[in-house]
Amino acid sequence: MIEVKDLQKSFGDAHILKGITTTFDKGKTNLIIGQSGSGKTVFLKCLLGLFNYEDGSISYDGQIFSNLTEDEKRNMRAKIGMVFQGSALFDSMTIAENVMFPLQMFTKQSKSEMEDRVDFVLKRVNLDDAHKKMPSQASGGMQKRVAIARAIVNKPRYLFCDEPNSGLDPKTSIVIDNLIKEITEEYQITTVINSHDMNSVMEIGEKIVFLKDGLKAWEGSKETIFRTDNKVVTNFVYSSNLFKKVRKMYLEENS
Repeated sequence: MIEVKDLQKSFGDAHILKGITTTFDKGKTNLIIGQSGSGKTVFLKCLLGLFNYEDGSISYDGQIFSNLTEDEKRNMRAKIGMVFQGSALFDSMTIAENVMFPLQMFTKQSKSEMEDRVDFVLKRVNLDDAHKKMPSQASGGMQKRVAIARAIVNKPRYLFCDEPNSGLDPKTSIVIDNLIKEITEEYQITTVINSHDMNSVMEIGEKIVFLKDGLKAWEGSKETIFRTDNKVVTNFVYSSNLFKKVRKMYLEENS
């Protein structure tokens, strides 16, 4: 579990995060949503330890990150997996070398142990025969699966995904969503996803935190988001006629 209490972050005179308090549960897909400029990217980078913050706290299973020593912070980062928006694969490395990179950085495993682990995670994301391919030879969906394999290769406790469906077609997006959800439940990871994709919200949003202007405007699940009367949320989520119809159907079926 990740616990956030009264998180405050500014850049100069710009107050970006204005006292966010929430929790992200183990074994669940936790989504951060909001319009551009809402603070969700800054929030994610604070969770990752990439940004320092002025006030509040972030704790990982009871350990407050800002109180840790540098060695302890390094050990904590080894427990974190990250799927970047553009996959962020190394162009000069094969797919297998990309996936092996965190093991080389954070572990003292032998080459054969690392190769076995790479084989295992590539098979888990259905890329059994992709080891020797270069990223340029992989489709967008395949690159994203490689990024997920790399993120879980070191058996993380926490998984962060920044717009994992960015640039993907709807069908591939569903595949990636389901893969992330399956891995989260299978390995009981605390997964936090930064997303603007409302399909993802409705598909895998077990916990949803909605940010607006640096504040937590609402939180709930994909079920409760259908029932909320919070105008800030409904104006954002149901801006398209499709989702308005989906909501209407849900409410009629569950009235």
